[in-house]
Amino acid sequence: MTERVQSTRRASAVDGDRRLHDLMGTYQQPLLKYAQQLTGGDTARAEDVVQEAFLRAWTHIDRLTEDRGSVLGWLRRVVHNLVMDGYRAQKSRPAEVEIENAGTVAAPDLTTNVVNSVFVEQVLEGLWPQHRAALVETYLKGRTAAEVSAVLGVPVGTVKSRVHYAMRAVRAALADPPDLGDQMLRAA
Repeated sequence: MTERVQSTRRASAVDGDRRLHDLMGTYQQPLLKYAQQLTGGDTARAEDVVQEAFLRAWTHIDRLTEDRGSVLGWLRRVVHNLVMDGYRAQKSRPAEVEIENAGTVAAPDLTTNVVNSVFVEQVLEGLWPQHRAALVETYLKGRTAAEVSAVLGVPVGTVKSRVHYAMRAVRAALADPPDLGDQMLRAA
């Protein structure tokens, strides 16, 4: 490049910097106030938006003249667009969670429930059918011994006896749980 072109560019850059400095001195406070209104009083966010607006003004400094339209109007439109873009971006991605709260927000691990369900099913299958029926009616369906007696058509004492022996078998199964790994793989 010739020295003349470089000199012209330097002078243009200095003029642009001066012009931006003048714009900032004139419009910074009104834009900051406007940005705070748009951001709901979030001063930090408003300052970021105004700074970004002036950065964009600097890239278009040659076109920002009153004879081409209101400079304040152009800057206000840029601020408005930046704030709205921020809101849209915030809505389009999942809510951010602070790292301290991440454990409480994470979805619960359901594998334990699945393994427990398979285990309970296995234990129930290992019971005598009469004991299983009494246990299911009493514990899983929440019925009283008298209600179970009516449903199964056996005396109340028999229901209590069957529940007693069923619970004894369940306790024995809990003391020596089976390996569910192979059965989980076969079920999948």
